[in-house]
Amino acid sequence: MFTTYRPGLAAGRDAQVLHRAASPEFSGWLEHTRPAGGCARPIRLTGTITAVDRNTGRITGQLHTDELPDRTLYKACGNRRESACPDCAWVYQGDAYQVVCRGLTGGKGVPASVSRHPVVFATFTAPSFGPVHHRHVPRHTCRNRHRCDCRPAPCLARRAAGTCRHGQPAACFARHEANDPRLGQPLCLDCYDHDYHVVWNGFSGELRRRTKQAIERHLAAFCRRRGIPFVRVVTASGKVRWVPPVRVSHSKVAEIQRRAAVHFHCLLRLDGVDPNDPDALVPPPAGITVDDLEAAVHAATRQITVTTPPHPDQPQGWLIGWGEQVDVRRINTASGELPDGKVSAYLAKYATKATEAIGHSSTRLTSATVDDYADPGGDHVARLIDACWHLGRPTQTDGSGGAVTAGDRQDSLDTKPNAYARLRRWAHVLGFGGHFLTKARRYSVTFGQLRDTRATYRRGENDEPTDTITVGTLTYIGSGWLTEGDALLANTTAQQRRESRRIGREELAHEAWLGVAA
Repeated sequence: MFTTYRPGLAAGRDAQVLHRAASPEFSGWLEHTRPAGGCARPIRLTGTITAVDRNTGRITGQLHTDELPDRTLYKACGNRRESACPDCAWVYQGDAYQVVCRGLTGGKGVPASVSRHPVVFATFTAPSFGPVHHRHVPRHTCRNRHRCDCRPAPCLARRAAGTCRHGQPAACFARHEANDPRLGQPLCLDCYDHDYHVVWNGFSGELRRRTKQAIERHLAAFCRRRGIPFVRVVTASGKVRWVPPVRVSHSKVAEIQRRAAVHFHCLLRLDGVDPNDPDALVPPPAGITVDDLEAAVHAATRQITVTTPPHPDQPQGWLIGWGEQVDVRRINTASGELPDGKVSAYLAKYATKATEAIGHSSTRLTSATVDDYADPGGDHVARLIDACWHLGRPTQTDGSGGAVTAGDRQDSLDTKPNAYARLRRWAHVLGFGGHFLTKARRYSVTFGQLRDTRATYRRGENDEPTDTITVGTLTYIGSGWLTEGDALLANTTAQQRRESRRIGREELAHEAWLGVAA
């Protein structure tokens, strides 16, 4: 984040840096802060750290944080959002890449045979809530889409270009550039259905869940028609179940578009079922191919809709369904349209983002802070936040059983939350309350396994005994570095370590390439 230069502030920070660097324990402080070195707002903890023998349970050592530099223990915040903490987001992005990529190529406990399973990369988009400015290139002639200079088509060209009922133009003949701030903005803010937009964001996770279930039902129907027998599976409780011989394992990333609507990028992998080991990853039966998976995806998106519960503003509820643009591409096949590494990097990149694409970034909103962002007569984002807060208002019943709404900016203790109450909780992300990266249990490794592997590696670097576990009895005392000088020193050192690792990886890759070329 860039701030206005102030000589007094810079001089104070420089003095803090010099004071810290000149202290005798500077090297120990750098080593102490290394685990949280690049974090923007590390967690500060106080308490006791105890070393316990794994075999006997005997305490072999004990240390209080008062004996450490700054009398505190620093821990990285772990925030996945790049706008909040670039360093922690960089670590999360690397883990996300491994989670996605291992499900395509194998490794880290996932069998390499998954690289031969049929996989499609599907993108599910939201429907239209009103016309918005957009950029469309009908035919690309560029070599690199990231540096595309192709001429776009007119935004919304219409023969009868009139005005809407609010007096705004109903057409746009501009050919928008990729960085045009009008992209994603409604042509008329008053015509745009902001209520429907945030409700769709809020219930899109349920729509995606039901869509996956419908895909698996379509695949099971293919198996029945082709005479592929179902598999007899005995559950852990001893019950016998007959299940389809094919299932879908997924990895999903949610992305907020410029128009502030959520859409989903999903990797859908076909797996078989082993009757002797239901958790094993085996290839699907020969009678089910990637063509069937692609057909099932298209059929499910056309079929599945979700009707939301009644709301005082919409007694019949809203109908939640997918938009017309559903893109399905194949990977992991001889005729695959996308390489697995490119797809993994693409999904990992969006796993560290939220509402940054629309220029909004805030923490969870409350009754005291919502007025700073919500405005029913404001811009597009302000109206969406206001819609979240208005639709998520608590309700209570009167004597006749009818619904009575509480004040829009008040949280009454005697009111009963409705099915839309979560819109207020997630108003800072425009109603979407789901995880931005999720996966099926059988798809790949977990983030926890990757963190445990990294912790084991670090303990090996520090020559810690393998038969000792560390138990911390710690209390939270604050967030952030003690001074701006400390933040500058810790972040600079962490950046140098990251750059050294990057250069090392490039050198290893170059040596491997030379070995192959020889």
